[in-house]
Amino acid sequence: MTMKTLLAATAIALSLPLAAQAQGLVRGAERGAQDGRDAAGPLGAIVGGAVGAATGTVGGILGIDDRPRFRQYVDRERHSSYAYDGDVRVGTVLPGSGVSYYDVPSEYNARGSRYTIVNDRTVLVDRSGRILEVIE
Repeated sequence: MTMKTLLAATAIALSLPLAAQAQGLVRGAERGAQDGRDAAGPLGAIVGGAVGAATGTVGGILGIDDRPRFRQYVDRERHSSYAYDGDVRVGTVLPGSGVSYYDVPSEYNARGSRYTIVNDRTVLVDRSGRILEVIE
């Protein structure tokens, strides 16, 4: 990777709207780092992670258009809420027991994610129970 390419990729990453919602930050960074690593090795992973994090903040995992429809789906399912004493935010790892997780229907394109309701808030989680997105 040339210095010009690295500088261009960094400029793109820094110019994206980082003030947008941070819900997709973690997921975007993971995907971007993997794609960058595959394309250009370790340096590509660094740049890809930054670009992925920035773009992930814009739409989140579900994307802006899918959120209202997904909230309606969750409301129809009527699952009970898990009472949690900690912060319900991206990055929090929920306890291994006591929490019920549900598959996200494929129509929402949230591959690898499940959802649960915590303190009456719907959250998307990964397989380890780490919160990836809080659906508001």
